[in-house]
Amino acid sequence: MGEKITMNHLRKRADFLRAQKGVRRSAGCLTLECCATPQGVGGGGIRVGFTASRKVGNAVARNRAKRRLRAAAAALLPLLAKEGNDYVLVARRDTVARPYPALLKDLEAALCAAHDRLAPLSEQQAKGSS
Repeated sequence: MGEKITMNHLRKRADFLRAQKGVRRSAGCLTLECCATPQGVGGGGIRVGFTASRKVGNAVARNRAKRRLRAAAAALLPLLAKEGNDYVLVARRDTVARPYPALLKDLEAALCAAHDRLAPLSEQQAKGSS
């Protein structure tokens, strides 16, 4: 547990689209999309991206929602994320007004649910490559 996971940001649209096709879990005021990082990309650690559509509100509200998601991700992902995965946090309308402790609980619940779903998928891929 003493090892700190490095967090890199997703920047390319293709990375966001790949995560969109992976596991998706909604909890409270956010949606978490995650998938395995492609081989040969990134130097270990995890990669994370943030997005907010126009449904969230105007530009000020979208930026605030993404800032709140970044803060929650910085607090929890180094502790709960699994290396070799890409995570995309999608803001919803309630992200801006949600109390911060509740936002953290939503992210934790989404991470746990996504990891439960990712575990069987990675086992199937390991069996398929043998």
